[in-house]
Amino acid sequence: MVMQPPVAVPWPALIGERSYLVQYARRRLLDPALAEDLVHDVFEAVASGRALFAGRSALRSWLVGILKHKIVDLVRARTGYDSLDAGTDDDDEGSAAMQLACPQPRPDEVAEQRQRLQRTLSRIAELPDTLREVVEMRLLQDRESGDVCRALSITEQNLFVRLHRARKALAH
Repeated sequence: MVMQPPVAVPWPALIGERSYLVQYARRRLLDPALAEDLVHDVFEAVASGRALFAGRSALRSWLVGILKHKIVDLVRARTGYDSLDAGTDDDDEGSAAMQLACPQPRPDEVAEQRQRLQRTLSRIAELPDTLREVVEMRLLQDRESGDVCRALSITEQNLFVRLHRARKALAH
C-alpha cells in the first residue's frame, strides 16, 4: 500500500464544516459549550499538524473521525469523576441534569412491560397460522432461519415475506 502525502486543507473548507461538527458534537454531548470546545480542539489539532489529512476520504468524514476521538477521550477522562454535588446550587438546569438513576425498572414500568408483552403475545396468537408459526419459531424461539425453513418446508425468501407480513399486521 502506497502512503499518500498529507494534503493541505484550506481554512475556508474547514470553517465550512464547523457548523456541522458543532451540531454533531451537541447531539452526542448535550452540552453546547463543550461541543464548541471540542470542535475548537479539532481545528487546533489540524492547525498544529497533529492531524494530517491524507485525502483518502471526504474532508467531513475525516473531521468527524477526529471529533469522535475527541469525544471518546473526553468521556474516558470524565468517567468516575463527576461530583454528586454537581447541580445542587441554584442552577435549575444543572440540578435537573444530575439525577441518580436506578439501573432496574420501577415497579410501574415492570407492570407496563408485562401488559405490553401480554398484548403482543395475544396479537401473535391471533395471526393466521402461516404467519404465527414463523413468528413463534423465528422470533420467540429464536431458531435459525434455515431450521425454520426446513421445519415448515418453505424457502428462505418465503420466510422473510411471512415475517414481514406478520410484523406489518402486528404494527397495525
